[in-house]
Amino acid sequence: MSGNAQGESAASHGHAMPRDVAESVAPVVRAMADPLRLQIVSALAGAPGGRLAAGDVASLTELAAPTVSHHLRSLREAGVVTAERRGTWIFYSLAPGMDRVASSLLDALARAASAPHPADDVDEPTRLDVDAALSHAVERLVARFPQLSPDVVRLVVRESGTALARTATVTTHLPVLAERFAVQRLEDLLAAAAAEGATSPADGAAPREADGGAAPAPGVPTRPRVLFVCTANAGRSQLAAALLRRLTGDAVVVRSAGSLPAARIHATVEPLLAELLGPEAEEPFPKPLTDDAVRAADVVVTMGCGDATPVLAGKRYEDWPVGDPAMASPDGVRAIHDDLAARVAALAAELLPAAPTGTER
Repeated sequence: MSGNAQGESAASHGHAMPRDVAESVAPVVRAMADPLRLQIVSALAGAPGGRLAAGDVASLTELAAPTVSHHLRSLREAGVVTAERRGTWIFYSLAPGMDRVASSLLDALARAASAPHPADDVDEPTRLDVDAALSHAVERLVARFPQLSPDVVRLVVRESGTALARTATVTTHLPVLAERFAVQRLEDLLAAAAAEGATSPADGAAPREADGGAAPAPGVPTRPRVLFVCTANAGRSQLAAALLRRLTGDAVVVRSAGSLPAARIHATVEPLLAELLGPEAEEPFPKPLTDDAVRAADVVVTMGCGDATPVLAGKRYEDWPVGDPAMASPDGVRAIHDDLAARVAALAAELLPAAPTGTER
């Protein structure tokens, strides 16, 4: 019997994967739900002898070595890959039995991605408009971030658009959101470089303060930077970020992100965010977690996604066991809000012990 026939038969009889089996394979699926990790798995599946040295794995991407190590560690913890040390070399290979799983999965995904669209699946006619809008965004941000090379700005804008498009259900507002996301990423890039004592990729000049303003004078402290991370960036992390912005105004740089961002903010959370941010604020949207956001942060707060967040030296990490509002009742969402409000207030008092709190609109 074919795979399709088996699936249809199971569906017709109401069969589904047993819960214990689903729970055992879910970590594998989560671990592979990243473009870089799929590249690593596909490279290992096709490597001579089925293994690659650590340096060969790193050459698959231009990301920093700690980020690549983080992805490899996640794959190892999920049981997707194994590592073997031989002298001074570390070789990675797919875990026993995972080679067949990886080959079947990657082949199926490749066929699905390259398959022709059904006759009733009409592409949006705005693709060219999106490309043109992103090109205009590049021009604006090149002028806004003269510390960075135009190639860096162009790459970040394009990557931001691609990342958001993976979960977008409608692309009408994609260029606007991509530009907003790119601004945050470029600011984080400069902040991370400044914190690490690096120079700007553009011309060797020291980066300015992360929001595009002038670098602070010697002896003037920079603003604390806080990153809230949850899985979907559609509920808890968005609420926490909005609460901290309301409390501290511009005194703290606040970011939020998701390890597997959703297509939109949870409907249960939208009213609370509107109440916290006010009618004139830009509408929040889910964003993927980036390496530079972690590098730029002073404090990283995770909520249910600590295993997907890179752990870097010199950062303060906290994990808040806060409920997920996605499926909560209105009373449950309000309780989650109150729990977060107490935690955020305590964090704000630590970050700004002598400063009065304000309200950002």
